[in-house]
Amino acid sequence: MSTSSGFILPAAYRLFFLTIEPIATLVGAYFAHFQPQTYLDLTHAPSSPSLSIPLGTQIVLTQLSNLYLVFALNEALVLRATSDLKVWRTLLFCLLIADLGHLYSVSGLGWDVYLNVMAWNAIDWGNMGFVYLGAMMRVAFLAGIGMPVGAPQHKRS
Repeated sequence: MSTSSGFILPAAYRLFFLTIEPIATLVGAYFAHFQPQTYLDLTHAPSSPSLSIPLGTQIVLTQLSNLYLVFALNEALVLRATSDLKVWRTLLFCLLIADLGHLYSVSGLGWDVYLNVMAWNAIDWGNMGFVYLGAMMRVAFLAGIGMPVGAPQHKRS
């Protein structure tokens, strides 16, 4: 069984997975940890605490921020460090599962949060719009869309 299977990474995937998505995820991490009131207000203003954020909520938001950080580092560093297609496919499959879980996490807000794009605020664009885009990019990558066929199998750095 070979563990090295270098491949050519199309520019769209390289730009999205190694740069755009990690940066966007770091923005989410920043707001969850350093701007928790804004994060909660944008997520669901009616249930956001108005006076002070309970300690338990602060802890959970810091944990969420840490998970966003790990997500960003996995994409930006782990994927950049390997030219093994199997590693790329495995990590992106795991992130696709995380996308589905992320989308499910806002289900308590009802179907409108998924479909009423005109009512989305900044965090909705991150929670739905950007996650939809990331999931579609992962599905396309996993399906081999845009990947070279029959070309020398070496990843460009």
